[in-house]
Parts: sequence; structure tokens; C-alpha cells
Amino acid sequence: MENISDVKNSELIRFGNYFRGLLNDLKRRPEDAAKELDMPLEDIMDIIEGRKEISLDIIKRAKKIWPVSTRDFFLIEDDCPNGIKIMRAEDSAKSSRVMERGGSPYYEYRDTAVSSIGLFRPEWIEELCEVEDNDPNNNAVQWNKGHFLHQFTYFIGDVNYYYIGPDGKKRVAVMNTGDSVYGTPFRAHSFTTRKGASKNGLILALTYGNQLAGDTQQELSIMGKELGKPYWLDFSTRKKSFGALLNFHRICASLSFDEFSKRTGVDKNELIQFEKGLEIPSYEMSIILAKALNVNSRDLLPPDVIEDKVIVKYYKDAQHWYFPESTRAYHIVELSHSTTLPFSKAFEFTIEKSNDNELDLQVCLHQYIYNVSDDYIELNWKTKNTMKHDVLKPGDSAYIKPNIPHNFRGKGKLMILRIAGRIAGDPQRELSYLNEHDVNRAISETTMWFDPKTKH
Repeated sequence: MENISDVKNSELIRFGNYFRGLLNDLKRRPEDAAKELDMPLEDIMDIIEGRKEISLDIIKRAKKIWPVSTRDFFLIEDDCPNGIKIMRAEDSAKSSRVMERGGSPYYEYRDTAVSSIGLFRPEWIEELCEVEDNDPNNNAVQWNKGHFLHQFTYFIGDVNYYYIGPDGKKRVAVMNTGDSVYGTPFRAHSFTTRKGASKNGLILALTYGNQLAGDTQQELSIMGKELGKPYWLDFSTRKKSFGALLNFHRICASLSFDEFSKRTGVDKNELIQFEKGLEIPSYEMSIILAKALNVNSRDLLPPDVIEDKVIVKYYKDAQHWYFPESTRAYHIVELSHSTTLPFSKAFEFTIEKSNDNELDLQVCLHQYIYNVSDDYIELNWKTKNTMKHDVLKPGDSAYIKPNIPHNFRGKGKLMILRIAGRIAGDPQRELSYLNEHDVNRAISETTMWFDPKTKH
């Protein structure tokens, strides 16, 4: 186990590099910061070099002087220094709490593996309410009002899933083990056990944030409804979504239709038709429009498909394959997903017996793992050039950091959800525009932006 003092020192160094970068952004030398914060230069250097913590008093002073917030001085804690964090089934059971709905026990909740690094909010939920039929209007069904986070649900046993369809009417999906559902934020829904089940149904309800969570949500809240609502664009159809994107970027560039037409050579009336969502230009023309707006053509592309707010995937309809081809160590079943969240991937992995030691899995996404089988599964991984080993018992769950080489061995079945963190998508593209040396500085700033004593 990693020494506590080593972890603390590592966090101090990480904050020191971050603080150095913050001073660079603010165009402050250490001596400038020392003067403005009324503290010895030695103390500033101790913070930068990772020898000393920054105090709340210094943070308060900095907020009054610099354009920063309190959040800028609190880093995400690394609660997973070994790359993988496991929660045992018995520890999960200790977190049990029964929720009543309509005056009767409705759900039993239990915590499962979670990390402050990933944006998962996973829960094990037993359906304590049993219904006589599959009527979505059954009075025994207690609906919630939806929640901000996206939700992926994996079903174990005989469970009814209730939701609101695109026609605004209540619906029910009769689910069995292996079936799954993806739901967008704020979808009212509910779950019950069906009559005749041998035992209460279970679900793994994995809520998670995406690009809207965290700082983005904070920025929206500062804007308020009046100033925040204009960020919402009408994506109800492909034509409307293209028109909305085109209008957004044209307005941001302060271009009139006359000037836009002049730059593109496209008739003004045709441009108006595009923005009204009455037609979509060819890909070639979209490149011309993007160039005139100084954006990439991808920034104007509408979604390929307009999906339902709730996507039900039955196990029998799912695609499946083996991976890797050379060993066929895993039989993979693709579970419910949404194309609007390209970095969210849900799978069921059946582990086939394999004797090789190859770490055949490594992905740039955060992973949530749950052992849904009655078998023990070996988990092997490498972190900081050290091989590690553990066993996932039935009902155990785990969180795996991005880019950790690992494998699963033995016999058994896992439910796996992979999601983006804060780096995927546009932040990844922004990082990729840097050269290799600059990437290292972006990850951990070790250089002041200039040294007046050094000739370059």
C-alpha cells in the first residue's frame, strides 16, 4: 500500500505545479505574488516547489486581488493512487438504506465503487414494490421527477421500467437480466418487481455527468435563466439543428447576411433558408460556410440521427463479439447507449478461461465494473511500472482510471460502463492541437513563463 506521506507529498507537488501555472496565466512572478499577497517570497516558493500547503487566508486574499475563484485553489483529490479502487459486496451491504414511496418501502439503495476522479454516481437498487400487472398507469407505481445526470441502467431479474414516451404518455418496458436502458437527464421514471418473480428485481443504476456537469453547470447557474437559456439550441430535427448552429456562429461572428453572402458566394436567401432549418447544405458547402465563420466544419454538422430521450436495449437484440481475436478472452455484448454521448460505452463482458498474462485492455475512458456473476474473477493491472493483482467476488464493484493496462481472467460475467471524463471531446481536441513538449506542460507546469535573469 502506498505510504500516506508519499501521497500527501505528491499532492503538494501537483498543487505547486498547478499554482505555478496559475501565476503564469495571471502574469505574476513569484515576487509579484509575494508582494500582492503580503507574504514572504520564501513561502510562495515553498508552495510552488511542493513543500508547503496554501492556507485559506492566502486564498481569501488572492480572491480579492486576482480574477480567481475559491474553486481555482482546490484540486480534484486522487483517491485512486493505485489506478483501481474496489468496493466489496459486504461493504456495499453496510451502506443499505430503504427508501419509502407512497408510504411503503419502494427501493433499497446500496453504494458501489465510486471515485472523485470519475463522474460516476453508481447505485445498486433492489425493487421492493411488486406489481400485479404491467400497466404503466398502475397506482402502485411511484414516479420520480427525473434528475440532472445521465442514467444507464442494467437489469437483473424481473423488473418493469416505466418512462414517458415521445408522445408524452406513460410506458412500460418489461425487462429481464441483461436488458439495459439509457435515459437523458430529467426523464421521469420508476422501477418495480413483477409479480411471480422468484426474488425481488435488481438494477445497477449508473448516473453520471458529462460535459454539462461541474464548472459548466456552475457557469450556467451564474448566467441564470435569462442569459443561460440562449445557449440551448433546437436539436429536434437535423435541419433545425444545422440552422441553429449556423445562426449561433454567425451571430457570434457579428456577420450580417449580406456580409455572410459576400464571403461565401452563397445567395442571401439560401443562407436564410439554412438558418430557418428548412434545408441542409451539402458537405462541400458546409465547409465553405465554416471557413467564412472561422470555425471547423464539424462545428456546423447536425446530429446524424435524432434519438429518443429513452433508449431501451433488449439483450436478445444486442450486438456481440469476441475480443481480442487472437485469444477470444472476452465475449462482449453491447448494451444501451446514445450516439449523442460518443464516449459513453456500456458492455457485458463474459470472461472466457485464458492462461495468458497479457494486459489486453487499456482505454482512455473512466470505467465502472460490477461482477454480476456467481464466479470469482481475477483482475490484473499495471501502475507506476508495478504489477498488481486482486479478485472481484460476486457483487464486488470497481473503478478503473483511464489508460491503466489491465485484464480479467477466470470465468464469470462483468457489467462495464465506460464514460468520458473532463478531457474527452473538445478538451481532447484542444490538447491535441499542442505539440508534444507543450502537452507535458499542460499536464504539469514546471516552468515559469519567463525568467528575466536568463537570456533566450
